[in-house]
Amino acid sequence: MPLPDFDNDARLDPRVRRVLPLLSSPEPRRPVTSREALLAAAATPAAAAARELTRAATERMDREEIASFDGISTDVITFRSTPDDNPVKINVIRPESGDGLPCVVYLHGGGMARNSAFDGNYRVWGRLLAAEGAVVAMIDFRNSLEPSTAEEVAVYPAGLDDCVAGVRWVSENATELGIDPARIVVAGDSGGGNLTLATGMRLAADGDTELVKGLYAFCPYIALDRDAEMYPSSAEFEGYFLRLANNEGRYAYGVDAAEARDPMAWPAYATVDDVAGLPPTVISVNECDPLRDEGIAFYRTLLAAGVSARCVVVMGTMHAVEVIPNVCPDISRAAARDVVGFAATAPPKK
Repeated sequence: MPLPDFDNDARLDPRVRRVLPLLSSPEPRRPVTSREALLAAAATPAAAAARELTRAATERMDREEIASFDGISTDVITFRSTPDDNPVKINVIRPESGDGLPCVVYLHGGGMARNSAFDGNYRVWGRLLAAEGAVVAMIDFRNSLEPSTAEEVAVYPAGLDDCVAGVRWVSENATELGIDPARIVVAGDSGGGNLTLATGMRLAADGDTELVKGLYAFCPYIALDRDAEMYPSSAEFEGYFLRLANNEGRYAYGVDAAEARDPMAWPAYATVDDVAGLPPTVISVNECDPLRDEGIAFYRTLLAAGVSARCVVVMGTMHAVEVIPNVCPDISRAAARDVVGFAATAPPKK
């Protein structure tokens, strides 16, 4: 299957047009028949080598000229998650001066299945956020398919449990972290956008929405079932960085959650009742992203539920361009300013 004709797509930012052929695969992923087959494929030497190439590429993104190290400190903290009592690392990136700062609890992308908060692109993205005046707590939750710094891989709700436990840990340790517990927001991209919204729903279900001031989901990966009629962007931009015309998510994140149409696993299934009571929420989507329309649909569900919500469409961009800051640094910096501004000034919950 050939790559899309990026060169003649006038919608694309020229910088995005240049990198899309390098980031996009000409071949769709093979159909998946079981989680066991996915795990076996992920354990092959070829898969391990591919992961190392990806990690090396993200390391090259961590550049001083994009996000300075000056005035920024980094610490790695390990806490015990609940209910499994497993260790989870948090990459804490913060301005070296200041106390009582807003906090961005950040959840990395990768379809809830892969990548790490310690990858190079997330380190530089974290410094961009910290440079705007926030403490950034990046939770390296358990992935469902490939290990992060958490070597265990596990299906839903393991990763979500770690994210929710991480938010609780950050809130409980606000004084030691130098943050204002009333100005904590949860943010994430792609699979991390899914986990951001699911964390909000879990906290709401537990009566704990006061722990966070808001949610900020970039290009959330939230639909398990998608078609061109329901989400036109899923067909229009298939092959633009992502290829989603496969059933990997069903088996990677867990068949039980898929069959149950669990909205905390796949927030596109959420009803007005499921999202009622969420704190103020921002949905940011990329114009030329197959996931664009599922994010917009979720925004409309929020509005129908009376949630204070805002939707941003970043024109000319591909999926998750904000957290690949070497592509469009100005767009990444603007996104960082918006997230931290949201943490500092988001309206009070209804």
